[in-house]
Amino acid sequence: MEILKVEDLSFSYAGAGSPSLDGVSFSARAGEIIAVCGASGSGKSTLLRMIKRELIPEGERSGDVFICGARQSDLTPRDAAADVGFVFQSPEMQIVCDKVWHELAFGLENLGTEQSVIRRRVAETASYFGIGGIFDKRTDELSGGQKQLVALASVCVMSPKIILLDEPTSRLDPIASLEFVSMLRRLSRELGMTVIIAEHTLGGIIDMCDRLIALDGGKIIADGSPRDSIKSLAKTPLIYTLPAPARVFISTHGEGECPLGVSEGRAYIENNFKNEIRSLPRSNKSGTGGAALEMKDVFFRYDRRGDDVLRGMSLRVSDGEIFSILGANGSGKSTALSVISGIRRAYSGRVRIFGKDISEYKNQTLYRGCLSMLPQDVQTVFLKNTVYEELCDVGGKDFELPFDISHLYKKHPYDLSGGEQQLAALAKVLLTKPRLLLLDEPTKGLDGATKRLLKTIISSLKDGGTTTVIVTHDTDFAADISDRCALVFSGEVICCDDVDKFFFESEFYTTETSRMTRGYYDGAVRVDDVLRLAEINGRRK
Repeated sequence: MEILKVEDLSFSYAGAGSPSLDGVSFSARAGEIIAVCGASGSGKSTLLRMIKRELIPEGERSGDVFICGARQSDLTPRDAAADVGFVFQSPEMQIVCDKVWHELAFGLENLGTEQSVIRRRVAETASYFGIGGIFDKRTDELSGGQKQLVALASVCVMSPKIILLDEPTSRLDPIASLEFVSMLRRLSRELGMTVIIAEHTLGGIIDMCDRLIALDGGKIIADGSPRDSIKSLAKTPLIYTLPAPARVFISTHGEGECPLGVSEGRAYIENNFKNEIRSLPRSNKSGTGGAALEMKDVFFRYDRRGDDVLRGMSLRVSDGEIFSILGANGSGKSTALSVISGIRRAYSGRVRIFGKDISEYKNQTLYRGCLSMLPQDVQTVFLKNTVYEELCDVGGKDFELPFDISHLYKKHPYDLSGGEQQLAALAKVLLTKPRLLLLDEPTKGLDGATKRLLKTIISSLKDGGTTTVIVTHDTDFAADISDRCALVFSGEVICCDDVDKFFFESEFYTTETSRMTRGYYDGAVRVDDVLRLAEINGRRK
């Protein structure tokens, strides 16, 4: 049964030089899972918003959207609100109530549902999603993974026919991401809901999808089964969006069906390449220079009567290192950055920046050519009406950037896509010329090609002597860029190792490539590692 039909849909934002959507047409069946991919600014988020009537942005529109055979504009307010659910990238943008139980009931209350029905649906939904244990908790006390699950549950309680999700896993740690994706699969297979999910990184979701739609410049450039769509993306920049098994298959000119998941990728490697040489020579990247950052027995809590968030955290980052911090949502990673940056003050322990206690930096001297931070919510960086004004405000009219975003200068920062906002905010931060750069989830909203650009930027900063500390859930990016990595759990640094050792010895906080090759190749944590080993060993006859 056709549940959704998008017919020749075009859309342009007011004042935009080019359309965000250009003649987009596709349909979806009941219970289908569709992934939508594309570069930053390709129109993914705009497309999802055009399907949800209440979220349609201001601008010039043509074409039509049909929900269950009815024209979108003809739907009653109740049907429009209930039949199409929307889950944002950031659950903080969606959660409006103070308690979990009230958040689940909120949508039904607004639909005028009877109290007896609300109680039953809320109870059923809480049980189905396994959130009974947090039913009475405050929403602001939940971890990122719990918040995203509550946001999804609060949509599903209204029994929507279609669920739209805009990069819902970009802020989740690897374990929470797996749990969230597993729930999406259940909603489709068990309840018959149609799931349309826009993502920059397809690893982890592609093997559960029925269709893959790719956008470029607001136009559909691929629409079909994941294996078929991947073939048409092989020679485009979107190859870096594809999961590791597919990238290895394409790069080694594989024949037959393209592998999508870890088990298929492993079978492809074992069946096609020898493993007489199991590992590559490694250079020790462990930091041995002077300390750019030292934390010693740091304790911090947000409330005097609350629990400690940082519990004796100790950490040392060497001058000129690229250092990544990984860990679960709510483990204390972002809090650690706020303490390092001086935004928060630890009640016990010591923080030293370039050998000097942080308390000795007076009159904002810490932020003058010394330390800068890109926060997780980059919108907090913006104060002006255009990107150009933002950059001039810090670097003057003759500012120079290590990358080109001149095509964004005339735009208001809030009119940019998520990935474009990340680049604009990073540009503003870099104009302060920091010796120590703190980045909180810098790859959020970035497509694969832009991540490669970010890697180049950070590497060039390292060559210029800048130390970079990155908090991230993006294991592939951390493996590509880092010298060392640390795992934070419950406010403490549990382990800190050279990047290759860290990902090779980790079971869950590791890369798709490492899981795919473990036991066959040793220490292959990046796609490039696998390609080099495959070339060295040669093909099986």
